[in-house]
Amino acid sequence: MDAADLDYRARTQSGCLSPRLVSKLLELGHAGEVEFWAGRGEWFCAREWARLLGERGQQAEALQVLAPYVATGWWKAAEAMAEVLEANGRVDDAIALVRPHAEGGERLGLGFLARLLARHGRGDEAFDLLRPHVEDWYLAEPLVDIAGPIGRQEEAAELLEQRIETAPRCCDSPSCGRRDVNPFNAVDLLATIRERQGRVDEAIALLRTRETTSINNRDLLADLLARHDRIEELRVYAMTDGLGHGAQRLAELLEECGDVEGAIGVYRQAVGPAAEDPNSAYELAQLLVRHGRGDEAIDVMRVQADARNGDDWILHALSELCLDQGRPEDGLAHLDALKACRGGQEDWDLFWMRLPLIAASAGVDMAVERARAHPEGGTSYAAQHVARLLADVGRIEEAVAVLEQHAPASRHDLAEYLIDLGRIEDAVTVLHQHIPRPPVQWTGAWGDKPAF
Repeated sequence: MDAADLDYRARTQSGCLSPRLVSKLLELGHAGEVEFWAGRGEWFCAREWARLLGERGQQAEALQVLAPYVATGWWKAAEAMAEVLEANGRVDDAIALVRPHAEGGERLGLGFLARLLARHGRGDEAFDLLRPHVEDWYLAEPLVDIAGPIGRQEEAAELLEQRIETAPRCCDSPSCGRRDVNPFNAVDLLATIRERQGRVDEAIALLRTRETTSINNRDLLADLLARHDRIEELRVYAMTDGLGHGAQRLAELLEECGDVEGAIGVYRQAVGPAAEDPNSAYELAQLLVRHGRGDEAIDVMRVQADARNGDDWILHALSELCLDQGRPEDGLAHLDALKACRGGQEDWDLFWMRLPLIAASAGVDMAVERARAHPEGGTSYAAQHVARLLADVGRIEEAVAVLEQHAPASRHDLAEYLIDLGRIEDAVTVLHQHIPRPPVQWTGAWGDKPAF
């Protein structure tokens, strides 16, 4: 095994059994296969098998599973082994394992080591380890988290304030008030400290200095106002937040408090009479569905679909709603109208939305027939949709036969269906038909969720 190859395959989840497929193997009772492939270079099998062994109290065996991966020098393997060691009470061994990575420039290792030290009564050492790296957004987060329990929050705050105050302007114009703050999350982290100190007004004022406080579809200022029941301030903010995330948080808060009509009103105001905000409309539709008002939800998304003729994600949301509410004919009618407006033309990127609706109203065989008759029906991407139709009604063998004609382009879906049939070795063979090679070594941060 090679560290760069392991890292690239794990990050891209290509050429290997992905976490999803490993979970499927376990769900279907193939734990022996997970153990087998853990010893043959399948990292996600090794990680999950080591975790299961650890839960059973078989820490020595778990360490043996991980040892060949750790021997490559790959950080993620060392991290997994350190977690096993820590869970077994071998904290010093865990620290010794990860320290060389941290000292060798592995920023993920540095953050891990600091949190590990802090969890075991060595918070001051952890803080001092991170202090020189406050300009790194990834390491500034654990610095702030560690500062609280050891009574060094004000020291962390001073470090962040210095970064904010000395940040250069983004441009030379005298009217430009923006600064290139490094780390980019310095204001957010300083607000976190002030909130933890009970200085909520200061935290709010800090976040109001940000051009935007929305990250990953969540608004930091809106969440702060909601946590402290400052509903009226949140109402005002929701009216001015151009991204709609403030309105979303207000609606969530009202729904949590049992005021469903109030939550609906917030979204309707955000959407406006001219269907201005499709994202708020989608959230409104989901809210209506949660409270048994599916027909109203369909009406909401139909307005959006009419206003944004051909916007695929809105059409997909509308089609899904029609399907879930038992109204596939309505979804098909809207797609028919759109097709007519386009002179009878319908590319696959819109046509595929018809297939589940056709299957629900006229049967799977009719949907498959219509798919194959489409000009793009013989492509690999069309085959994936046809296979899904067949698999959804339990016709797995037929789904496999469809996808086998398009391997390796269809390898991920094909592997999943082969596992459903118990053909594990065939699934791995398909996945290994294309093992990507890293163009350069990755030095960025790991995460299980998309960055944006």
